[in-house]
Amino acid sequence: MKSFRYTITDKMGLHARPAGFLTKLAQSFPCRVTIVQGSRRADAKKIFGVVGLAVKCGQEITLETDGDREDEAIEALREFAENNL
Repeated sequence: MKSFRYTITDKMGLHARPAGFLTKLAQSFPCRVTIVQGSRRADAKKIFGVVGLAVKCGQEITLETDGDREDEAIEALREFAENNL
C-alpha cells in the first residue's frame, strides 16, 4: 500500500468538478484507491463517496492505493492533487 497526505488549498474545497476528475483518474488504475479525511474513508472511484466527505479548504486528506500499479497510481494522484486541489 502506498499513500500520501495533502492539504486542500482550493477555496471551494473538494467540490464536484475536481472530485469528478479525481474519480476519473482513480478509475483508470486497477488498484484500490481510497480517500481518507479524518476518521472517514471513501472509495475514490465513486464520485458520491468523494463528494460526500465534504472536504473543505485547509483540511488534510490522505490518498491510498493498494494493488496492481499502486506506485504509478499514487504518483498520478499526487501530481493531480498538487495541481488541482
